[in-house]
Amino acid sequence: METKSKSENIRDLYRGIKDLRKGYQPTTDRVKDEKSDLVTDSHSISARWKNHFTQLLNVHGVYDVWQTETHTAKPSVPKPSAFEFQMATEKLKRHKSPGTDQIPAEFITSGSNNSL
Repeated sequence: METKSKSENIRDLYRGIKDLRKGYQPTTDRVKDEKSDLVTDSHSISARWKNHFTQLLNVHGVYDVWQTETHTAKPSVPKPSAFEFQMATEKLKRHKSPGTDQIPAEFITSGSNNSL
């Protein structure tokens, strides 16, 4: 650590401090294959992960997802009346940042009189 602190490469110093703090941390250099045998070769490990995610993400036989019927419930809350809409727009604070819909309050209040 002392030689690293005297050298110009400060990155090595911080890596050394980090390694000293955390201690020994083993790396995962082996995985199990389809037969539950351990594989330690880096090429075999990457091939195993490729095979695993290919099987996981490429699902075959699910073609009728778009053909299924979706039944939606009718909204239980009725549409607001013109009076309720006007009262809600009058309560909006001006010169505030817009919400998740990115519509400023000034835009809503300026169009509320014409929309009725």
